[in-house]
Amino acid sequence: MLTHDVLIIGAGGSGLRAALEATTNGVDTAIVSKLHPLRSHTVAAAGGINAALAEGDSWEGHMEDTVKGSDYLADQDSVEFLCREAASALIELEHFGTIFNRDEKGKMASRPFGGHGLPRAYFAGDRTGLAILQTNYEQVLKNNVHVYIEWQALSLAVVGDQCVGVIAIDLATGELHAIRSKAVILATGPAGQIYAKTTNALSCTGDGISLAYRAGTPLKDMEFVQFHPTSLWGPNVLITEAARGEGGILLNNKEERFMEKYAPKMKDMAARDVVSRAIQTEINEGRGFEGGYVHLKVNQLGSDYLRERLPEVIEFSADFAGVDATKELIPIEPAQHYVMGGIAVTLDCSTSIRGLYAAGECTCMSLHGANRLGGNALLELQVFGKKAGANAAEYAKKCPSPEFPLQTLSNVENQNREMLSRQDGERPNRIRHDLQSTMTNNVGIYRSAEGLSEAIKNILELKKRYRQVYVQDSGKVFNTDLTMTIELGFMLDLAEVIAVGALARTESRGGHSRIDYPDRDDKKWLVHTIARYSPDGPKLEKEDVRITGLKPAIRSY
Repeated sequence: MLTHDVLIIGAGGSGLRAALEATTNGVDTAIVSKLHPLRSHTVAAAGGINAALAEGDSWEGHMEDTVKGSDYLADQDSVEFLCREAASALIELEHFGTIFNRDEKGKMASRPFGGHGLPRAYFAGDRTGLAILQTNYEQVLKNNVHVYIEWQALSLAVVGDQCVGVIAIDLATGELHAIRSKAVILATGPAGQIYAKTTNALSCTGDGISLAYRAGTPLKDMEFVQFHPTSLWGPNVLITEAARGEGGILLNNKEERFMEKYAPKMKDMAARDVVSRAIQTEINEGRGFEGGYVHLKVNQLGSDYLRERLPEVIEFSADFAGVDATKELIPIEPAQHYVMGGIAVTLDCSTSIRGLYAAGECTCMSLHGANRLGGNALLELQVFGKKAGANAAEYAKKCPSPEFPLQTLSNVENQNREMLSRQDGERPNRIRHDLQSTMTNNVGIYRSAEGLSEAIKNILELKKRYRQVYVQDSGKVFNTDLTMTIELGFMLDLAEVIAVGALARTESRGGHSRIDYPDRDDKKWLVHTIARYSPDGPKLEKEDVRITGLKPAIRSY
């Protein structure tokens, strides 16, 4: 049996930062990642990382913008900690070696991002996530953290109320391994593959969120899903918000700059939920182009400027849409991008299970409330990845070596054997396609009781079909047929929680927009949704939002 003091599941921004902090706190640390770390989805975070570093800015201003952007659902003590720590997190990254763009004075350059009152998104071209990921990975290698690359976590090992490790599969051999650990940190990122139209990579299947949910940890605010305003029409490759931050504008089929109608002050730089709804409204009302898109115009910025500041926008537009963004307009549409909800964690990144911590997009300590502001996700990875690593290390130092329940390994072996032994049944790709269609059509930007009820009905039927799913590949080496089937189970769990929570919340707030309940209802719904696992489906509870000073107000841009 493999043994470590602290085990991190996931090697994106938060996982790598957690590993670095844990190992520098003097404990034996390892990472399990189903991808090579530099393929983690943090690479897709392009435009910037927020901090109040500029003259005239303050963490208080950053906090106020974040809470307003959250449609006042964010827990304000969590937001305050994030914004207070932002400047030191950014300076730390620079000292690690992250190469940020510089202004004419040689200082780190910033750009505007949607919903922020001042430019505070610091960037490395439009590859900021990649630059940060590379830096963190260099530090992890420097500090000799062991990384189990292309190993996938399949189950948490829990004894009583304590997490004592995980069961993981080595994808290269198909062998299952029990890994004992005093503390486990989940840092598995997003779940966007639940949707047909998403900016998320194929690997973003919500594994860690589902593992925690099945183990008994509640999920929080899962109904709040963010749709990014600008993905390339068709392939849904992300066109970073930085394109609008640098001066790009949105145009409908009448060549009107339509955001002036929806956000008179901030126009194209309003919060993401506002811009996505505006684009979708233009399309729905016939002012989009045939097929369902509008245009993003950046060619007025000049070819040299674009190549310096937005090289990926040029590259992606050419490669995936056949458009020269230096001369032509870019066809864009909204697509699922981020889940504001996740594993319910406290401010110290702990869960309801002893020894189990979590950080990054798989979590919800409600930094983002009902809508996340761009630039805050990369910041969250650094601030709370570090915090999770430090707290897990301190816990591990005080924790005796736990007994590992070998029955957990046997259970996973039996489940996999059962899947592989079926001689016929339904192929997982059909179930996955139907799930994605249901979520996109019924649990999208605009929602209704009728559509959400239909989604829940469909998901329950898909879960029945999943019980007889057929895995065609019986081999051991890189059996992606098996692992993607297991991931489908995770996705079905989370889709049900999202749809059930969305049906229950009879208001519109941030990324959750009900056409049958178009107004925000603070009297009834200034609360978090808590979802607990049961064999009959998620059981919902409510939890008060922590308000420390910023009173809910009308949200306008």
